[in-house]
Amino acid sequence: MKLNRYVFPAVVLFAGLSTACTSEPAKQSAVDSLNHSSAAVALPDSLAFQGKYNEQATHLYVLKNKSGDEAAITNYGGRVVSLLVKDNKDQLVDVVLGHDAIGPYQEQPESYYGALIGRYGNRIAKGKFTLNGKSYQLQVNNGLNSLHGGTDGYQAKVWTGVQVDPQTLELSYTSKDGEGGYPGNLQVKVTYTLQDDHSLKIAYEAKTDKATPVNLTNHSFFNLNGAGDPSVLDHIVQLNADEYTPVDTALIPTGKLAKVVGTPFDFTKPTPIGERIDADDAQLKNGKGYDHNFVLRKGAGLKQAAIVSSPKTGIEMEVLTDEPGVQFYTGNFMTGEKDNGKGKGRYGYRSAFCLETQHFPDSPNQASFPSTILEPGKTLNSTTVYKFSVKK
Repeated sequence: MKLNRYVFPAVVLFAGLSTACTSEPAKQSAVDSLNHSSAAVALPDSLAFQGKYNEQATHLYVLKNKSGDEAAITNYGGRVVSLLVKDNKDQLVDVVLGHDAIGPYQEQPESYYGALIGRYGNRIAKGKFTLNGKSYQLQVNNGLNSLHGGTDGYQAKVWTGVQVDPQTLELSYTSKDGEGGYPGNLQVKVTYTLQDDHSLKIAYEAKTDKATPVNLTNHSFFNLNGAGDPSVLDHIVQLNADEYTPVDTALIPTGKLAKVVGTPFDFTKPTPIGERIDADDAQLKNGKGYDHNFVLRKGAGLKQAAIVSSPKTGIEMEVLTDEPGVQFYTGNFMTGEKDNGKGKGRYGYRSAFCLETQHFPDSPNQASFPSTILEPGKTLNSTTVYKFSVKK
Protein backbone atom coordinates (compact mmCIF):
# COMPACT_ATOMS: atom_id res chain seq x y z
CA MET A 1 0.00 0.00 0.00
CA LYS A 2 1.56 3.29 -1.07
CA LEU A 3 0.90 6.51 0.71
CA ASN A 4 0.57 8.56 -2.47
CA ARG A 5 -2.67 6.78 -3.30
CA TYR A 6 -4.46 8.70 -0.60
CA VAL A 7 -5.62 12.28 -0.32
CA PHE A 8 -5.58 13.21 3.35
CA PRO A 9 -7.68 15.84 5.07
CA ALA A 10 -6.01 19.10 5.98
CA VAL A 11 -5.72 18.07 9.62
CA VAL A 12 -3.35 15.23 8.69
CA LEU A 13 0.01 16.15 7.18
CA PHE A 14 3.10 13.96 6.86
CA ALA A 15 6.75 14.01 7.95
CA GLY A 16 9.17 11.12 8.00
CA LEU A 17 9.87 8.74 10.81
CA SER A 18 10.55 5.62 8.75
CA THR A 19 13.23 4.78 6.22
CA ALA A 20 10.76 2.68 4.23
CA CYS A 21 8.03 5.28 3.88
CA THR A 22 7.14 8.52 5.53
CA SER A 23 4.37 9.81 7.67
CA GLU A 24 3.67 12.90 9.67
CA PRO A 25 1.27 13.37 12.52
CA ALA A 26 -1.36 16.04 12.56
CA LYS A 27 -0.06 19.59 13.00
CA GLN A 28 -2.69 21.66 14.79
CA SER A 29 -2.62 24.97 16.54
CA ALA A 30 -4.41 25.18 19.85
CA VAL A 31 -7.24 27.07 18.17
CA ASP A 32 -7.55 24.43 15.44
CA SER A 33 -7.64 21.74 18.10
CA LEU A 34 -10.54 23.41 19.85
CA ASN A 35 -12.47 24.09 16.66
CA HIS A 36 -12.05 20.77 14.88
CA SER A 37 -15.29 19.47 16.39
CA SER A 38 -18.57 21.00 17.45
CA ALA A 39 -18.39 19.03 20.69
CA ALA A 40 -16.96 20.37 23.94
CA VAL A 41 -14.02 17.98 23.91
CA ALA A 42 -11.17 18.04 21.44
CA LEU A 43 -7.94 16.24 20.70
CA PRO A 44 -4.81 17.66 22.34
CA ASP A 45 -2.66 20.17 20.50
CA SER A 46 -0.28 18.10 18.37
CA LEU A 47 2.46 20.70 18.72
CA ALA A 48 2.68 19.81 22.42
CA PHE A 49 3.87 16.33 21.39
CA GLN A 50 6.64 17.49 19.05
CA GLY A 51 9.92 16.85 20.80
CA LYS A 52 12.93 14.62 21.33
CA TYR A 53 13.41 11.69 23.64
CA ASN A 54 16.75 9.88 23.62
CA GLU A 55 17.52 11.81 20.42
CA GLN A 56 14.43 10.43 18.69
CA ALA A 57 11.52 12.56 17.48
CA THR A 58 8.15 12.29 19.19
CA HIS A 59 4.87 13.05 17.43
CA LEU A 60 1.11 12.86 17.76
CA TYR A 61 -0.88 11.08 15.04
CA VAL A 62 -4.58 11.70 14.42
CA LEU A 63 -6.94 9.00 13.16
CA LYS A 64 -10.49 9.67 11.95
CA ASN A 65 -13.12 7.28 10.66
CA LYS A 66 -16.19 7.91 8.53
CA SER A 67 -18.44 7.58 11.57
CA GLY A 68 -17.08 10.70 13.28
CA ASP A 69 -14.86 9.02 15.88
CA GLU A 70 -11.34 10.36 16.43
CA ALA A 71 -8.18 9.09 18.08
CA ALA A 72 -4.83 10.63 18.92
CA ILE A 73 -1.81 8.35 19.34
CA THR A 74 1.77 9.29 20.11
CA ASN A 75 4.80 7.29 19.06
CA TYR A 76 6.22 7.84 22.55
CA GLY A 77 5.25 4.53 24.10
CA GLY A 78 2.72 3.92 21.33
CA ARG A 79 0.14 5.56 23.57
CA VAL A 80 -3.51 6.14 22.91
CA VAL A 81 -3.69 9.74 24.12
CA SER A 82 -7.34 10.43 23.29
CA LEU A 83 -10.26 8.42 21.95
CA LEU A 84 -13.37 10.42 21.07
CA VAL A 85 -16.68 8.58 20.64
CA LYS A 86 -20.28 9.79 20.74
CA ASP A 87 -22.57 9.54 23.75
CA ASN A 88 -26.37 9.35 24.06
CA LYS A 89 -26.60 13.09 23.36
CA ASP A 90 -24.63 12.71 20.13
CA GLN A 91 -21.70 14.58 21.71
CA LEU A 92 -18.10 13.44 21.53
CA VAL A 93 -16.64 12.10 24.78
CA ASP A 94 -12.96 11.38 25.40
CA VAL A 95 -13.03 7.96 27.04
CA VAL A 96 -9.31 7.43 27.77
CA LEU A 97 -7.13 9.10 30.39
CA GLY A 98 -3.89 10.79 29.44
CA HIS A 99 -2.09 14.10 29.18
CA ASP A 100 -2.17 17.22 26.99
CA ALA A 101 1.56 17.14 26.21
CA ILE A 102 4.51 14.78 25.97
CA GLY A 103 6.23 16.01 29.15
CA PRO A 104 3.74 14.74 31.75
CA TYR A 105 3.96 11.21 30.33
CA GLN A 106 7.59 11.23 31.39
CA GLU A 107 7.13 13.09 34.68
CA GLN A 108 3.87 11.90 36.26
CA PRO A 109 3.81 8.88 38.63
CA GLU A 110 1.49 6.78 36.43
CA SER A 111 3.73 5.84 33.51
CA TYR A 112 1.40 3.49 31.63
CA TYR A 113 -1.49 5.69 30.45
CA GLY A 114 -2.53 4.38 27.02
CA ALA A 115 0.82 2.69 26.43
CA LEU A 116 1.90 -0.37 24.50
CA ILE A 117 3.30 -2.85 27.02
CA GLY A 118 6.17 -5.27 26.49
CA ARG A 119 8.23 -7.29 26.28
CA TYR A 120 6.03 -8.94 28.90
CA GLY A 121 2.79 -7.39 30.08
CA ASN A 122 1.95 -7.91 33.76
CA ARG A 123 4.17 -9.48 36.42
CA ILE A 124 6.95 -12.07 36.46
CA ALA A 125 7.81 -13.34 39.94
CA LYS A 126 11.13 -12.01 41.25
CA GLY A 127 11.98 -11.02 37.68
CA LYS A 128 13.32 -14.50 37.00
CA PHE A 129 12.60 -17.38 34.65
CA THR A 130 14.42 -20.33 33.13
CA LEU A 131 14.25 -21.12 29.41
CA ASN A 132 16.00 -23.97 27.62
CA GLY A 133 18.14 -24.62 30.68
CA LYS A 134 19.33 -21.02 31.06
CA SER A 135 18.28 -18.66 33.84
CA TYR A 136 17.41 -15.05 33.13
CA GLN A 137 17.25 -12.09 35.50
CA LEU A 138 14.93 -9.29 34.42
CA GLN A 139 14.70 -5.74 35.64
CA VAL A 140 12.81 -5.60 38.95
CA ASN A 141 10.49 -2.60 39.29
CA ASN A 142 7.47 -3.75 41.32
CA GLY A 143 8.64 -4.74 44.75
CA LEU A 144 10.63 -7.92 44.18
CA ASN A 145 8.98 -8.53 40.81
CA SER A 146 9.21 -7.40 37.22
CA LEU A 147 6.15 -5.51 35.91
CA HIS A 148 5.32 -4.64 32.28
CA GLY A 149 8.81 -5.30 30.93
CA GLY A 150 10.69 -3.65 33.79
CA THR A 151 12.10 -0.14 33.92
CA ASP A 152 13.10 -0.52 30.27
CA GLY A 153 9.58 -1.35 29.09
CA TYR A 154 8.03 -0.35 25.78
CA GLN A 155 6.01 2.47 27.36
CA ALA A 156 9.21 4.55 27.42
CA LYS A 157 10.37 3.80 23.87
CA VAL A 158 9.99 5.97 20.79
CA TRP A 159 8.36 3.84 18.11
CA THR A 160 8.74 4.33 14.37
CA GLY A 161 5.43 5.55 13.00
CA VAL A 162 3.89 5.24 9.54
CA GLN A 163 0.41 6.65 8.97
CA VAL A 164 -0.90 4.38 6.22
CA ASP A 165 -4.19 6.22 5.68
CA PRO A 166 -6.51 8.51 7.69
CA GLN A 167 -7.68 5.58 9.81
CA THR A 168 -4.53 3.47 10.20
CA LEU A 169 -1.23 3.91 12.04
CA GLU A 170 1.62 1.39 12.04
CA LEU A 171 4.16 1.51 14.85
CA SER A 172 7.32 -0.59 14.93
CA TYR A 173 10.11 -1.16 17.43
CA THR A 174 13.06 -3.54 17.68
CA SER A 175 13.80 -4.70 21.20
CA LYS A 176 17.45 -5.73 21.28
CA ASP A 177 18.83 -8.94 22.73
CA GLY A 178 19.30 -8.39 26.47
CA GLU A 179 17.03 -5.36 26.74
CA GLY A 180 15.31 -5.54 30.10
CA GLY A 181 17.08 -8.87 30.62
CA TYR A 182 15.15 -10.69 27.87
CA PRO A 183 16.82 -12.94 25.27
CA GLY A 184 16.60 -12.34 21.54
CA ASN A 185 16.16 -9.45 19.15
CA LEU A 186 12.40 -8.99 19.03
CA GLN A 187 10.86 -7.13 16.11
CA VAL A 188 7.44 -5.76 17.04
CA LYS A 189 4.81 -4.10 14.85
CA VAL A 190 1.53 -2.77 16.20
CA THR A 191 -1.21 -1.49 13.90
CA TYR A 192 -3.93 0.81 15.19
CA THR A 193 -7.03 1.07 12.99
CA LEU A 194 -9.99 3.32 13.78
CA GLN A 195 -12.68 1.36 11.97
CA ASP A 196 -15.98 2.70 10.62
CA ASP A 197 -17.99 0.48 13.00
CA HIS A 198 -16.92 2.69 15.94
CA SER A 199 -14.07 0.39 16.96
CA LEU A 200 -10.36 0.75 17.62
CA LYS A 201 -8.56 -2.36 16.39
CA ILE A 202 -5.08 -3.16 17.71
CA ALA A 203 -3.13 -5.82 15.78
CA TYR A 204 0.15 -7.08 17.27
CA GLU A 205 2.92 -8.87 15.37
CA ALA A 206 6.31 -10.03 16.67
CA LYS A 207 9.29 -12.08 15.49
CA THR A 208 12.45 -13.13 17.32
CA ASP A 209 15.85 -14.66 16.62
CA LYS A 210 15.99 -16.44 20.03
CA ALA A 211 13.33 -18.16 22.08
CA THR A 212 11.80 -15.57 24.42
CA PRO A 213 8.68 -14.90 26.46
CA VAL A 214 6.37 -12.32 24.83
CA ASN A 215 3.13 -10.90 26.17
CA LEU A 216 2.03 -7.70 24.41
CA THR A 217 -0.93 -5.54 25.41
CA ASN A 218 -2.27 -2.00 25.57
CA HIS A 219 -2.69 -0.23 28.90
CA SER A 220 -5.41 2.31 28.18
CA PHE A 221 -7.23 3.65 31.24
CA PHE A 222 -10.92 4.03 30.37
CA ASN A 223 -13.70 6.12 31.86
CA LEU A 224 -16.88 5.98 29.77
CA ASN A 225 -18.28 8.95 31.69
CA GLY A 226 -15.39 10.89 30.16
CA ALA A 227 -11.74 11.24 31.13
CA GLY A 228 -11.58 13.26 34.33
CA ASP A 229 -14.89 12.04 35.75
CA PRO A 230 -14.18 11.17 39.39
CA SER A 231 -15.30 7.53 39.43
CA VAL A 232 -15.98 4.40 37.40
CA LEU A 233 -17.79 2.58 40.19
CA ASP A 234 -21.12 3.18 38.43
CA HIS A 235 -19.94 1.39 35.25
CA ILE A 236 -21.70 -1.88 34.47
CA VAL A 237 -19.30 -4.73 33.63
CA GLN A 238 -19.78 -8.18 32.17
CA LEU A 239 -16.79 -10.49 31.74
CA ASN A 240 -17.02 -13.71 29.77
CA ALA A 241 -14.91 -15.57 32.28
CA ASP A 242 -15.92 -18.38 34.62
CA GLU A 243 -12.49 -18.49 36.28
CA TYR A 244 -9.72 -16.15 37.36
CA THR A 245 -6.14 -16.58 38.56
CA PRO A 246 -5.85 -15.91 42.33
CA VAL A 247 -2.78 -13.97 43.45
CA ASP A 248 -0.62 -13.63 46.52
CA THR A 249 -0.03 -10.35 48.35
CA ALA A 250 2.52 -9.33 45.68
CA LEU A 251 -0.11 -9.93 42.95
CA ILE A 252 1.73 -12.98 41.60
CA PRO A 253 -0.58 -15.83 40.53
CA THR A 254 -0.61 -18.86 42.79
CA GLY A 255 -0.77 -21.11 39.72
CA LYS A 256 -4.33 -22.20 40.41
CA LEU A 257 -7.56 -21.30 38.64
CA ALA A 258 -10.53 -20.36 40.81
CA LYS A 259 -14.22 -20.33 39.94
CA VAL A 260 -15.83 -16.88 40.05
CA VAL A 261 -19.29 -18.15 41.00
CA GLY A 262 -20.26 -17.14 44.53
CA THR A 263 -17.41 -14.61 44.79
CA PRO A 264 -17.01 -10.85 44.18
CA PHE A 265 -15.24 -11.85 40.94
CA ASP A 266 -18.42 -13.08 39.29
CA PHE A 267 -19.10 -10.69 36.41
CA THR A 268 -20.76 -13.31 34.23
CA LYS A 269 -23.86 -11.11 34.49
CA PRO A 270 -23.82 -7.30 34.17
CA THR A 271 -22.72 -5.89 37.54
CA PRO A 272 -21.67 -2.41 38.71
CA ILE A 273 -17.95 -2.18 39.42
CA GLY A 274 -18.63 -0.70 42.84
CA GLU A 275 -21.18 -3.27 43.98
CA ARG A 276 -18.68 -5.67 45.62
CA ILE A 277 -15.30 -3.99 45.16
CA ASP A 278 -14.86 -3.41 48.91
CA ALA A 279 -16.22 -6.78 50.03
CA ASP A 280 -14.44 -8.62 52.83
CA ASP A 281 -12.48 -10.88 50.49
CA ALA A 282 -8.79 -11.82 50.75
CA GLN A 283 -8.24 -11.60 47.01
CA LEU A 284 -9.76 -8.13 46.79
CA LYS A 285 -7.54 -7.04 49.66
CA ASN A 286 -4.47 -8.32 47.82
CA GLY A 287 -5.31 -6.13 44.84
CA LYS A 288 -6.84 -3.28 46.88
CA GLY A 289 -9.80 -3.93 44.60
CA TYR A 290 -9.87 -5.63 41.21
CA ASP A 291 -6.40 -6.15 39.74
CA HIS A 292 -6.68 -9.74 38.52
CA ASN A 293 -6.38 -11.84 35.39
CA PHE A 294 -9.65 -13.37 34.23
CA VAL A 295 -9.59 -16.62 32.24
CA LEU A 296 -11.70 -16.06 29.15
CA ARG A 297 -14.00 -18.73 27.82
CA LYS A 298 -12.31 -20.61 25.03
CA GLY A 299 -13.16 -19.96 21.40
CA ALA A 300 -11.51 -19.72 18.01
CA GLY A 301 -10.50 -16.33 16.64
CA LEU A 302 -11.86 -13.10 18.06
CA LYS A 303 -14.19 -13.68 20.98
CA GLN A 304 -16.05 -11.34 23.24
CA ALA A 305 -14.11 -10.76 26.44
CA ALA A 306 -16.08 -8.00 28.10
CA ILE A 307 -18.84 -5.42 27.83
CA VAL A 308 -18.75 -2.22 29.89
CA SER A 309 -21.34 0.54 29.87
CA SER A 310 -21.86 3.93 31.50
CA PRO A 311 -25.33 4.76 32.87
CA LYS A 312 -24.38 8.45 32.64
CA THR A 313 -23.38 8.73 28.95
CA GLY A 314 -24.92 5.56 27.54
CA ILE A 315 -21.58 4.66 26.01
CA GLU A 316 -20.97 0.91 25.81
CA MET A 317 -17.60 -0.65 25.08
CA GLU A 318 -17.26 -4.24 23.87
CA VAL A 319 -13.85 -5.89 24.06
CA LEU A 320 -13.00 -8.66 21.61
CA THR A 321 -9.71 -10.56 21.57
CA ASP A 322 -8.00 -13.80 20.62
CA GLU A 323 -5.97 -13.75 23.85
CA PRO A 324 -6.77 -16.27 26.63
CA GLY A 325 -7.03 -13.71 29.43
CA VAL A 326 -7.79 -10.13 30.38
CA GLN A 327 -6.49 -8.13 33.33
CA PHE A 328 -9.32 -6.19 34.96
CA TYR A 329 -7.91 -3.26 36.95
CA THR A 330 -9.99 -0.60 38.69
CA GLY A 331 -7.54 2.22 39.38
CA ASN A 332 -6.89 1.16 42.96
CA PHE A 333 -3.42 2.72 43.04
CA MET A 334 -4.44 6.06 41.53
CA THR A 335 -4.22 8.93 44.01
CA GLY A 336 -5.00 12.17 42.20
CA GLU A 337 -2.22 13.89 44.12
CA LYS A 338 0.10 14.30 41.15
CA ASP A 339 -1.84 12.68 38.31
CA ASN A 340 -2.61 15.86 36.38
CA GLY A 341 -4.71 14.90 33.38
CA LYS A 342 -6.02 16.52 30.23
CA GLY A 343 -7.69 19.87 30.70
CA LYS A 344 -5.93 20.42 34.05
CA GLY A 345 -8.04 17.68 35.61
CA ARG A 346 -6.93 15.28 38.31
CA TYR A 347 -7.17 11.52 37.95
CA GLY A 348 -8.20 10.27 41.35
CA TYR A 349 -8.76 6.98 43.13
CA ARG A 350 -10.73 4.51 40.99
CA SER A 351 -11.42 7.09 38.29
CA ALA A 352 -10.56 4.60 35.53
CA PHE A 353 -10.59 0.93 34.67
CA CYS A 354 -8.34 -1.15 32.44
CA LEU A 355 -9.07 -4.26 30.40
CA GLU A 356 -5.64 -5.46 29.29
CA THR A 357 -6.00 -8.45 26.95
CA GLN A 358 -3.14 -10.84 27.56
CA HIS A 359 -1.66 -14.21 28.32
CA PHE A 360 -1.55 -14.91 32.04
CA PRO A 361 0.85 -13.21 34.48
CA ASP A 362 4.00 -15.11 35.41
CA SER A 363 3.42 -17.70 32.68
CA PRO A 364 7.17 -18.34 32.20
CA ASN A 365 7.17 -19.76 35.75
CA GLN A 366 3.78 -21.51 35.60
CA ALA A 367 3.89 -24.67 33.49
CA SER A 368 0.10 -25.10 33.63
CA PHE A 369 -0.58 -21.68 32.07
CA PRO A 370 -0.74 -21.13 28.27
CA SER A 371 2.79 -20.71 26.97
CA THR A 372 4.12 -17.26 26.10
CA ILE A 373 7.35 -18.52 24.49
CA LEU A 374 7.95 -17.28 20.95
CA GLU A 375 10.41 -19.36 18.94
CA PRO A 376 12.62 -18.25 16.03
CA GLY A 377 10.90 -18.77 12.69
CA LYS A 378 7.47 -18.27 14.27
CA THR A 379 5.35 -15.12 14.16
CA LEU A 380 3.21 -13.91 17.02
CA ASN A 381 -0.08 -12.46 15.81
CA SER A 382 -2.71 -11.16 18.18
CA THR A 383 -5.69 -8.85 17.81
CA THR A 384 -7.82 -6.87 20.23
CA VAL A 385 -10.80 -4.67 19.35
CA TYR A 386 -12.45 -2.03 21.52
CA LYS A 387 -15.88 -1.42 19.94
CA PHE A 388 -18.20 1.38 21.00
CA SER A 389 -21.95 1.86 20.77
CA VAL A 390 -24.63 3.88 22.55
CA LYS A 391 -27.51 2.83 24.75
CA LYS A 392 -30.27 5.40 24.26
